Amino acid sequence: MDLDGKFESEIFTEITERVRQYRISCEMTQAELADKAFVAPGTVARFERGKDISLLNFIKIMKALGLEKNMDMLVPDHTKRPSYHIAEHKEKQRVRKNSNDVKKENSWKWGDEE
Repeated sequence: MDLDGKFESEIFTEITERVRQYRISCEMTQAELADKAFVAPGTVARFERGKDISLLNFIKIMKALGLEKNMDMLVPDHTKRPSYHIAEHKEKQRVRKNSNDVKKENSWKWGDEE
């Protein structure tokens, strides 16, 4: 199922269902997954019911299912982008917009302003 155009809660529900189905396809109980992931059994059950868990526990569950390599697709390594290798690259520390860019973004009017 494609996740484009969905709300955050719909994406979250889709991810939890995918993880649950993957666990079931591995013929693993929630308790076995919890034991393998070093999390409480309630954490796995809560996650599969669509409740929020910590990011660290999510990563532990993904690793326990052998899916940690797929997580690279969530936030790709920026050094693998072709544009990274075009010129001598200096690692950016922050993003700044110059004052002209800010003025362009805020140039709209309500309609009653002249």
